[in-house]
Amino acid sequence: MSVAQVKRIAISDSPWPWLLPLVALLVVFTIYPLVYNVWLSFHEFAPRTRALKFVGVANWVQLWNDARFWGALSVTFVYFFVALVIEIALGMAIALLLDAELPGFGALRAILSMTLVIPPAIAGMMFLLLQDPQFGVVTYVLNSLGILDKSTPILATSSTALAGVLLAEIWQWTPFMVLIFLAGLRSLPTEPFEAAMIDGASSFQMFRRLTLPMMSRVIAVAVLIRGIDLFRVFDYVFTMTSGGPGTTTYTLSYYAWQQTFSFLKWGYGATLSLTSLVIIMVLANLFLRVAKVRW
Repeated sequence: MSVAQVKRIAISDSPWPWLLPLVALLVVFTIYPLVYNVWLSFHEFAPRTRALKFVGVANWVQLWNDARFWGALSVTFVYFFVALVIEIALGMAIALLLDAELPGFGALRAILSMTLVIPPAIAGMMFLLLQDPQFGVVTYVLNSLGILDKSTPILATSSTALAGVLLAEIWQWTPFMVLIFLAGLRSLPTEPFEAAMIDGASSFQMFRRLTLPMMSRVIAVAVLIRGIDLFRVFDYVFTMTSGGPGTTTYTLSYYAWQQTFSFLKWGYGATLSLTSLVIIMVLANLFLRVAKVRW
């Protein structure tokens, strides 16, 4: 390309010279993988011939009749709802506390944000050690309080394994909610609160009638972002339990990974991944309509 052509593009009023690189990136990193995944879901890898074989809708029929898929889906939904509710409640409570601007709270906000820079896989390994039945701090505290029996390893017991994984998730991502809610609280106008105080409203009444309604869109955006992320949970399960004991912590993402890379069922793994994507898109769109979130 000559210098004159570059100059003409630089001063052109058309947006396409500037949009084309972004469109190319979108095609390479988003559209192509999606189309390839759809194509792969109608094939299956044959290890003997090391080639892909067309199987039609067999993977989709298998998905419908796969009891382990439905089990993984139910575990994912439980994980999704429990983590989301606790993170919202804790995040809002801590944000209200930090909004008071008491001495030392600035440092506390900085400490809270440090959890967000830790990779989830590393956080999972940290909590694997913290919940070790022999020398884990969490296990020791629960044993001391009489909440957990000494003979019950948290991550190896079917009744407590999912809670153990959720503990790592909630520890790492509640500060994310705190930061979003705190930013929302700082942006609220002060006049309605001053008027409510003059009228003698209590703190709880101001929170219920003023703070929550005015924070509704901030909460909705936080729920949407975390909800999508929670439904894709993989790192904590992979590092802490590998889906066990049994299938107690089998999530949809972990099941898709196992089928693809452990059992080399590439087509069925692609089918599971696409199903997860469709569920997330449906839930996100339903939520946007119900919460009336506009971008």
